[in-house]
Order: sequence, then structure tokens, then C-alpha cells
Amino acid sequence: MFIASFATGPWQANCYLIRRDHASETVAVDPGVDAAAMLTQLLQEHDWTLAGVLCTHAHVDHIADAARLANVTHVPLWLHSADDYMLTQPSAGLGADSIPLMKQLFGADELEAPVLREDLAGVSAITVAGITFQVTHTPGHTPGSVVFTVPQDDGDLAFVGDLVFAGSIGRTDLPGGDPQQMVASLRRVVLGWDDATKLLPGHGETTVLARQRVVNPYLQVQFLESSWLG
Repeated sequence: MFIASFATGPWQANCYLIRRDHASETVAVDPGVDAAAMLTQLLQEHDWTLAGVLCTHAHVDHIADAARLANVTHVPLWLHSADDYMLTQPSAGLGADSIPLMKQLFGADELEAPVLREDLAGVSAITVAGITFQVTHTPGHTPGSVVFTVPQDDGDLAFVGDLVFAGSIGRTDLPGGDPQQMVASLRRVVLGWDDATKLLPGHGETTVLARQRVVNPYLQVQFLESSWLG
């Protein structure tokens, strides 16, 4: 399995390309602000073809170029419908105070809508470019946040979006965020994975779950069993 990644935009969100070894079909995960240019360059340089666009959630830093890229290449965009409220109106996920920034970045508080749209609600797995992605709904950061997991013999790959980072977790104070749901998702999903699981987060460095169980304060029993979080 081949993976390329790069960070883009003012929030330095990670965008990933994943494909099977020696295959030409490629999948993009979370193409955010200004990601389309780099993705297009990589596709052209290596003679790859895009088979689909997967979005862990619909915050603008992860989805700004998703629909445009999908529409240009005539491929589907996969997103959980619980995040549809901010798919084309980015300020809906950040708050009204972000409208001036959205206008500065995009000329308007509006993003292109995908022509080919696939809903991840109620979906447990999808196969794109010959790769099977396990889909797990992980609300908390946003209502429609999901994790894409690709089984591997030496440790599964987990595209975790803003669920968990190296040393931290995603914020829950933006519109649609929910601290209790975040903790429930961490308990149910992250703590149920094997130590060898490789975490590919929406921001920051790639890490391994075994390390995060030790160093991440938000994966400690004291936090996950805090009574005020339910």
C-alpha cells in the first residue's frame, strides 16, 4: 500500500493519497484548502487516476477542495450526511465570526457542491480503487465525523481526521461539537483498536496507537472516565 501526504492551507490540514502498490487508481482523503493543485500535480507526474474522494468530516480545512476535485475528475465524494449543513457553507462549521475569513479565502461563504455524492451514514465499509475502507461513525468533533480504517497485516491504517492527534484530540467547542460524544467515540473506537494501529490524523504527525495510549492525556483512564463527561 502506498500513501502520500501533505499539509495545506492556513490550518495545515493533512491530505492523503492512498493506492495499492503498482496500481494507477488512487483515493484522496480530506483534500482541504489549496489541496487540489498539489493533488493534480501528483496525479499528472505519476500518471495516476483519481477514483474517489473520501472526507472524514466537513470542516472547511478538510473539504474545501473536495467537491471541485471530485467534479473535475468525475468521481464520487464520500461524506456522512450529518455534516451536510457545512458542506457548501463553510462558516456553518466554524461560526458566524468566520464569515470574513471565508470571503477572504474563497470570495464568498460558499463552496462548490459535489455532483456525485455518496452518503456514509449507516455504511460500514466501502471499496474504492480496489481498497476496502472500514467506515466507523465517530461523532464528537462534528456530528458526521468518521474514521476510515484499512486492514493491514503489520498494523491497520486509520485515517482518523480530527478524532485524535499525536498527543491530543479534536476540539469540541465549534458548532456541532459534543464533548460527551467525543469521549464515547474515543472509548468505543480508539480504545478498541490494536496497539499496532497506525494513526493518520487530520493535523500533525503520523503516530501509532501504542504510543498514544502512553503519552496522550486524552486517552488516559482519568479523562475517559471523568464523570462530568458521562
